[in-house]
Amino acid sequence: MAEADPVPPLGAQPVSPAPAAVPSLAAQVRTAVIWRSGSQVLTQIVSWASTLIVIRLLAPQDYGLFAMAQVMLMLLNTMNGYGLASALIREEEVTEERLRQTLGMLILLNGGLALIQFAAAPLVALWFDEPMVSDLLRVQSLLYLAVPFCALPHAVLSRRMDFRRPAQVRLVVALAGAITALTGALSGWGVWTLVAAPLVMILTEAVGMTWAARSPIRPIFRFKGAGHIAGFGGMMTATQLFWFVQSQADVVIAGRVLDAHDLGVYTTGLFLAQLLASKFVPPINEVAYAAYSRQQSEGAADQGSSALLATIRLVMMVGLPAYAGIAVVAPVLVPVLLGDKWLEIIPLLPILAAAMAMLTLQILFAPATNARGFPGIPLKVTMLGSVVMPLAFFAGSHWGVTGFAWGWVGGMAVLTGATIALSRTVLGFSLAGLASAVAPPLGAALVMGAGVALMLRALPPVPDLVALVSAVILGMAVYLGTLHLIAPTRLAEALRIARNRGEAAPDLAK
Repeated sequence: MAEADPVPPLGAQPVSPAPAAVPSLAAQVRTAVIWRSGSQVLTQIVSWASTLIVIRLLAPQDYGLFAMAQVMLMLLNTMNGYGLASALIREEEVTEERLRQTLGMLILLNGGLALIQFAAAPLVALWFDEPMVSDLLRVQSLLYLAVPFCALPHAVLSRRMDFRRPAQVRLVVALAGAITALTGALSGWGVWTLVAAPLVMILTEAVGMTWAARSPIRPIFRFKGAGHIAGFGGMMTATQLFWFVQSQADVVIAGRVLDAHDLGVYTTGLFLAQLLASKFVPPINEVAYAAYSRQQSEGAADQGSSALLATIRLVMMVGLPAYAGIAVVAPVLVPVLLGDKWLEIIPLLPILAAAMAMLTLQILFAPATNARGFPGIPLKVTMLGSVVMPLAFFAGSHWGVTGFAWGWVGGMAVLTGATIALSRTVLGFSLAGLASAVAPPLGAALVMGAGVALMLRALPPVPDLVALVSAVILGMAVYLGTLHLIAPTRLAEALRIARNRGEAAPDLAK
């Protein structure tokens, strides 16, 4: 469908999908992917352009201070109630009363989190021995007040498989954030630039998403009959808590052993390496979770493994060459994008790129297992990660910034293997099917990386921008040519999805 139907008033009517006269699930998924991922490209172009300019204007220690404050913020964000809202997506029928109950839960929860962060801010500053962290955290406590009005509309629109309106809202949000960030950086706000932009963005998103979903703004604080929503949300919150431990242990440890400058170098390198995993995969997972949940409710759960392998195949076809490219062009990429003051990032990128390739694969499994009603599997993996990753980072801390990067590699190897083993028990995919989804793009990406590395070594002295553009052009040509030789159906499948054609895809389990 090219245009989504007008959003119906919620009233007392269920928010469940209409039983007839709607596009097929496959058509809705294609449209959702195009809107959610296609718009993400435009949104990220705006976001990245402003981010790269801001990185050039701010100092590494600004990013180090911000990273210290983010530890507390990310810990409490694991409990902000998005899991409660996500539980609504799996419901067969959702009334306005249930929506208002959920909004009430979200308001109480996030109000409490704001108070906790405001009160605990001095303790976090004491841990890092940076008094300014306390002021940053107290201002950032305002973020929680907008979360309920983002999370609930997101769930409502996801139930409808409507990703057009959220895409439009997120573009406006990105523009508001970019304007704020550039204004702050050019006006000399320093680290406060990194605080102001997210505040403006979440407030803009709350207003835009509430309007787009026509979701209720009056909560109910009587929660009778909503216990199962709280239970499912609690399981997802527990998963997020353990995810926080595994993903933020590096900053917690590094903040004690590195100074603000080195921490800023490390976190900025990690940001660059994580762009694909943190910016492009979540939109795919968002659509995938809604689609897998619809399959489950329509009795098509047996197609889950095929759909998962199709998602893996397409994401890794983009992700693996991107990571290989980051690894080999780092010496010219960093000066062009970030400037000479960030050259210390260069040796980190090849190491982090290998870790992020594994992370990208690993996080594709959770939407499928959650939609099948097994949130305990991601929980088990993150529980394991909350032990493995801190140990890996603690061991790596003895070798400085580079050691933390290698900690990511070792930890993600363990967690990716565990995720595959546990997910197979409920999704039923074969290891051969998974290998066939990953091997062709991996082989083509390695060939591409080798070719680009040889070209950069053979180039005469040229400006970094010329070398980077040459490497990108050659890399794309080598990758696409190699992939066409070893797996020609992959490119054809991607073109079918891009063109939004309705013909059936080949057997996705192959």
